Amino acid sequence: MSYRTLRDRTFELLEAGGAGKPVSWIVDMGLAVLILANVAAAVLETVPEYRALYGNAFIRFELISVAIFTIEYILRVWSSTAQPHLAQLGPIRGRLVFMSRPFPVIDLIAIVPFYLHVFFGLDIKAFLALRLLRLLKLARYSTALTTILKVIVQERVALFGALLLMLVTLVISSTVMFVIEHEVQPDKFGSIPETMWWAMATLTTVGYGDVTPITTMGKAFGGLIMIFGLALFALPIGILATGFQQEIHRREFVVTWGMVARVPAFQHLSAGEVAEIMRLLNTRRHRRGELIMTPGDPATEMFFISSGEVQVAYDGGPSSQLAEGDFFGERGILGEGRRRGRATALTDVMLLVLESADLERIMARNPGLRAQVTGQELADE
Repeated sequence: MSYRTLRDRTFELLEAGGAGKPVSWIVDMGLAVLILANVAAAVLETVPEYRALYGNAFIRFELISVAIFTIEYILRVWSSTAQPHLAQLGPIRGRLVFMSRPFPVIDLIAIVPFYLHVFFGLDIKAFLALRLLRLLKLARYSTALTTILKVIVQERVALFGALLLMLVTLVISSTVMFVIEHEVQPDKFGSIPETMWWAMATLTTVGYGDVTPITTMGKAFGGLIMIFGLALFALPIGILATGFQQEIHRREFVVTWGMVARVPAFQHLSAGEVAEIMRLLNTRRHRRGELIMTPGDPATEMFFISSGEVQVAYDGGPSSQLAEGDFFGERGILGEGRRRGRATALTDVMLLVLESADLERIMARNPGLRAQVTGQELADE
């Protein structure tokens, strides 16, 4: 096996795999389980009873884990130049660029505490928090976590604005309360920095109660800060929720666009025309084993598989298994005759349905679209 082939296969195994590639999926799941086991071990190691009974086992497990994570990191860096855009930068610069990315940085931080302890004699317990950062490695194997991190990066300007507003409110409320309560409670409101503890506990609505105003004006101002704190700390939550929703919709849009554009009748449509057709799609769910279409049914719609698997057979011929991203029932969009195929849900499926009546209304307003759609040869059912 050549150097390049070995590098490319290593990259595919570690970085470009997934559920569709069994060996890569096994590696991903194995590393995910090891990460969870490491976090559990780091937490349990802080319990004196467990440390006394299983101290040697914890040490051996740490050694094995660090060895695996180190090999994983080295292989990821080495195989990173399998990516064309990094290969163009050269073997050294391309790998340095890869190492500066968030996930490789997390991978490096996950093993650094051990080597600091071995080579510099530093107490590894001081780096417990860094060891627990191995939990962040799970983001590589979770689409949801990756999406959240992406949203945080995308919304960093709005989040920074919200943080700045929080800091301004913290300083102002601390200053005002210091002026109000300083004379009557110099031990608790002795300075603005000391008063910030009260402001933080009040703005976050935690309300520890160890520092409270006693004057009428102080209580009134404190109540106002409580109400304002509820709205203030809901701001970043709203920013993240909106960003997360937009990211999900953006991803769904791209996937749906790809499915629609693959249909032979739609391949030569403009971006605006494809988007117009996408707005016609309706969602339909089918349980496992349900019939989606049967021979003799009116052919008045076509189907795109958003999730799940469907078995389709035409005219008693061999059946085919379709999955997410596939489509079937193409002639249904033109309402031509009756179905000649049978489609059965192999799993719970969600379909995007395009009805011929909806498409006809658009084509009636756009004769050019009609010419393009009807002028393309549709696959037989």
